[in-house]
Amino acid sequence: MVTNINTSQKQKIKALILVGGRDFGRCPLASYTPTALWPVMGQSVLERLLKHLAEQGIQNVAIGSGDEDSLLIESINVDKRLDVKFLEEPLPVGTAGCIRDALKDETDTLLLVFPANLLCPPKIETLINAHCEGGSDLTLMLNPVSSGNGDQTGQVSGIYICGTDILKYIPEDGYCDIKEGLIPKLLREGKTVHVSTLLTNVGNFRNQSEYLNAINGLFEKNNKFNDEIKSYKEINSNNVWINSEVEIDSSARLYGPVVIMEGTRISAGTIIIGPTILEKNVSIGKDSVIINSVLWSGAQVGSNCQIQRCVIDCNRTLEDNTVEQDKCILFKNKTFIKYLGEHVSEFTDKSSLYIQKINNKIQKLDHAETKNIFKLFGLGLLLITFIWSYWSSIQELWETCLRSDEYSSGLLVPFLAVYILWSRRETIAKCPLKTSIAGLFLFLFAQILRFFGLLFLYSSAERLSIIVSIAGLVLFLFGWEFFKRVATILLFLCLMLPWPNRIRSAISLPLQRWSTLSAVFCLEVLGYEVIQEGNVIHIGQSTVAVAEACNGLRMITAFFVISGLVIMLVKRAWWEKLIVLTSSLPIALLCNTIRLTITAIIFTVIKGEYWEKVFHDFGGYAMMPLAIGVVVAELWLLKELTVPPEGKKEIIVVRKK
Repeated sequence: MVTNINTSQKQKIKALILVGGRDFGRCPLASYTPTALWPVMGQSVLERLLKHLAEQGIQNVAIGSGDEDSLLIESINVDKRLDVKFLEEPLPVGTAGCIRDALKDETDTLLLVFPANLLCPPKIETLINAHCEGGSDLTLMLNPVSSGNGDQTGQVSGIYICGTDILKYIPEDGYCDIKEGLIPKLLREGKTVHVSTLLTNVGNFRNQSEYLNAINGLFEKNNKFNDEIKSYKEINSNNVWINSEVEIDSSARLYGPVVIMEGTRISAGTIIIGPTILEKNVSIGKDSVIINSVLWSGAQVGSNCQIQRCVIDCNRTLEDNTVEQDKCILFKNKTFIKYLGEHVSEFTDKSSLYIQKINNKIQKLDHAETKNIFKLFGLGLLLITFIWSYWSSIQELWETCLRSDEYSSGLLVPFLAVYILWSRRETIAKCPLKTSIAGLFLFLFAQILRFFGLLFLYSSAERLSIIVSIAGLVLFLFGWEFFKRVATILLFLCLMLPWPNRIRSAISLPLQRWSTLSAVFCLEVLGYEVIQEGNVIHIGQSTVAVAEACNGLRMITAFFVISGLVIMLVKRAWWEKLIVLTSSLPIALLCNTIRLTITAIIFTVIKGEYWEKVFHDFGGYAMMPLAIGVVVAELWLLKELTVPPEGKKEIIVVRKK
């Protein structure tokens, strides 16, 4: 039986919202926008949860968001009834670590832990009663799941309830997870962990499919929304709610549940079948069919399209006759040809005066100078066209390298490639220049690769087409001899591309496990008493968590760039360069193990989050000169082993008759 909780009791309750980072690999859209910011009827999921807490009388809220603080602060409107604090977490601390930080300086406080990506949060009274009835130190709430025989089973909802007494079982600093760290420790200490099943699903989601299922659950629980969304009563509609300033053609047929936000335009002959949400300023063309989908603000769907169980990103435009099913359709900038077609008149007007001036100057030049000028002009125009066409992909690649430590070294690759090209300028200048038709075929293959990436949402294929397009243009304009001289530089450019999500996901956990095991081995060899729990290392009274960011992938990518630069600049045999390049992987793993081992030892001496962060960052930077030193030592050793000794003289043997 649910009992009411008065205002004074609610003042002793604090809510902790855990916001996961960008999810690389599970869902393409989640890699760009955290699921907490996915919109539902004009509000992000996180804003809806905050509003729910405010309506339930909760005032104190903490948000653990890692490195997403600035993005969340800029993107959400915090309810004025709430006192919201963003936890400062420069390093991963885990879910239990967030509980520790949220309850810091708190006494006699009941903490409710919520994941940010849920659409149907339960009532506060339901959670508190479940915790009180269980009489445990920690309560886990499960989503109800119906089995085949009609029995109700549970599925993790990510909601926990606990008090301040639990802090004594969480390490004072470092990483600690609830499921892998806190719960096993509570059970070892004889404490109780209660599991309770909710009456309805809270609508957790991690990808577009679960997001659509959560939307369906939201409609099943609610048939009333805010005052701005009103029921739509027309002959061809049923169970439909609309916002203000919506244009719906009289021949359109709407079968709910459907919510249409302001500024949306639905053309003639359109069929919309729910559960579907059309966010602000969405446009649906004639005779299109939308089934069980969510279209974010500014999405444009052409005529005669069929969209089923899809999530369409903000401002994404779908061409006429598009058919998509069970996909997450990301925003892509318009192609160069279409953009040029829409702005050709403006471009012509602005450039006519410049063309006339250039023409007058060209008439005064001789034939040789004119020919060279046209060549340079053609190359410049080709370069501008190429950058314009690939601008969205280049911008996306740049942002990926900026926000990801694992691929940040890719930002240096283009500049290093230019330096290598400049260092070889004398040799390259001697190459005869002659166009090759094979370059056009290579460029055509690059566009097919790009189209494949756009069509099937493989961003790695689209990025690779940039390098292949450059190679095709170089081969076409300058010929085979020139292409052979710069082929290794073009191959070096591939190091600026992030790894495909499937490859990254496949190797991240093994690398993380290897890093943990190798660090534990080194610590045991050095005589330390070590206890390993998953990816958490307990050494003495200190705990070191080997997070996913410490799996060594960042060092591997950086060392490949360093080794690639070295073998491009040194004059050695090809097999020596191959040895240096292949040795990058073991060197990176070795350096990462050394860094983790030293970090674990230092953490047993120093205390305080500030100094731990300083040494953690310093340890990462210190591995770079160590790696360079290993590569230089490797080159020296190869030289000593392969170069014959100098100073030998010919011996003339004279045979006497």
